[in-house]
Amino acid sequence: MTKTDLIKNHCKELNLTALAVNIDVIVAEAETHKLSYLELIKTLLGKELAYRKTKEMEKRTKMARLPLEYNLDNFDHAFSSLEKKQLNQLRELTWLEQNFNVILMGPSGTGKTFIAAGLCFEAIQKGYKAYFKNMEELIKILKMKDVTKGAATEYKRILKSHLLVIDDIMMFPITNQDAVAFFNLINELHDKTSLVITTNKSPKQWSETLNDEVLTTALLDRILFKCEIIKLQGKSYRMEHRKTIFENPE
Repeated sequence: MTKTDLIKNHCKELNLTALAVNIDVIVAEAETHKLSYLELIKTLLGKELAYRKTKEMEKRTKMARLPLEYNLDNFDHAFSSLEKKQLNQLRELTWLEQNFNVILMGPSGTGKTFIAAGLCFEAIQKGYKAYFKNMEELIKILKMKDVTKGAATEYKRILKSHLLVIDDIMMFPITNQDAVAFFNLINELHDKTSLVITTNKSPKQWSETLNDEVLTTALLDRILFKCEIIKLQGKSYRMEHRKTIFENPE
């Protein structure tokens, strides 16, 4: 066994995956550029750290369960009332550092989900623990957290998150039991986890979905305490760019 093979085996035993794969190239470059021992060590450790950061980023992105579209660099301002300056301010995430909430409110197709998913992704890129859930998924987790291991794990992740995106909140009526469970979650996250909420209903209309004015008031009290409400207007992007099965439609 050569010295290089021995080093590779040591790297694998120590879970230094990037070094095990790249040791030949790194050593060759070190010899070519006549790197000092310190510079070589720095290069080796830097390669491993970069690899681990990339893998951690991929893991967090996967766990966030983002929708297909979340790259805010591709956001089309022509179909949204949100100004580019405002979007850039949101992308700076200073509101997240201050535990502020954001409500994106407007008709279907005005970019609410796209923006919310994009902010979630950028939070992940900056090292925050962030998750994307629609209201239906969240209610299911709350129902099953004491029943299944998977739901319990998801619930614990949400409690430890820096940011929780709740998509399509209050779109459909929910039972009183589910409403109470949802309130308890928001109460638990209050002032610890920021929320990005998308909705096509104003907060005043939430009581119709919850069918409980007292609970709605208490819920809104926690969400709106530190919150920016952004009203989106405009035509539906999906309807303007809807696809067809026919060629050359007239």
